[in-house]
Amino acid sequence: MFGLFKKKTELEKLQEQYEKLMKDYHRLSTTDRAASDAAFAKADEIGKKMDALR
Repeated sequence: MFGLFKKKTELEKLQEQYEKLMKDYHRLSTTDRAASDAAFAKADEIGKKMDALR
């Protein structure tokens, strides 16, 4: 209840995107290798942005 109006920081938003892409990467790794590689590349870019913010 206390965090009801708290906005997410840029780092928290990037973390959520990173986690979602890594789940997609893992799910796609067994069926579609090209899409899996694309999801991993996007996740890697977001990971670099997160490192830059830290």
